[in-house]
Amino acid sequence: MVTHQNILIGREGGLALITLNRADKMNPLDWGTVRELRDATAALERDAGVAVVVITGAGRAFSAGGDLPGYVRLYRAPGEFRTFLQDFHALLAAIEASEKIYIAAVNGFCVAGGLELMLACDLVLAAEGAKIGDGHLKFGQLPGAGGSQRLPRAIGVPRAKRLMFSGELLPARECERIGLVGEVVADAKLVERAREMAAGLLEKSRSGVTGMKHLVNVGMRGSLEAGLALEMDYVHRYATTDPDATEGLVAFAEKRKPVYRKVGGGR
Repeated sequence: MVTHQNILIGREGGLALITLNRADKMNPLDWGTVRELRDATAALERDAGVAVVVITGAGRAFSAGGDLPGYVRLYRAPGEFRTFLQDFHALLAAIEASEKIYIAAVNGFCVAGGLELMLACDLVLAAEGAKIGDGHLKFGQLPGAGGSQRLPRAIGVPRAKRLMFSGELLPARECERIGLVGEVVADAKLVERAREMAAGLLEKSRSGVTGMKHLVNVGMRGSLEAGLALEMDYVHRYATTDPDATEGLVAFAEKRKPVYRKVGGGR
């Protein structure tokens, strides 16, 4: 595995763990870190043995946002700034389009760019002590990596506007209540619980999990009618061509655990 400056990558069977590792700076998503994350996720995408990726942060933060001093230089170099934005957008789009499941294990502060990274993940697990919010307007900034679009889709326009306009950081339990976070656990149990979630996913049909992600992510981009048509076509193809669909039914009838096909290998 390639050694990076700003992130750590660990491998535990079918699980990969990415840790943002600039604790002294509260894990800023500067250009260098974004590029490292792009390289890391691209490498993991090519690895058929990895099905679940957990992203967390070292120290007191998941990520407190972007590199504000660095933005001053980028704002004076419009071409470079656009390339940075394109890299950040490409990273989050790749996470959303990936056949792997991404779990954000949010510890401590998750603000601005950290929130944007969290929103691109499939599942969000937060530590009890986490504080989550947008924060851009506190410093006269705007979300540039999809926050203004993903946040309203996640929690609705009124709540999203409240968070974006106020810059308020919400406690984890409030984030769970409004649907921004899927589950809250004790701080000390965060990564352990993420591993448990990953283990549960690894027991399921790989193609089934991938299909579920595809249906939700792609279906939500369009109208209800388009989403329903997508679902019918995808499910018809899955049920009639993927052996995992039949295996699940046969295993149920035979009162045994299913033995699913794995990507990159046989049963």
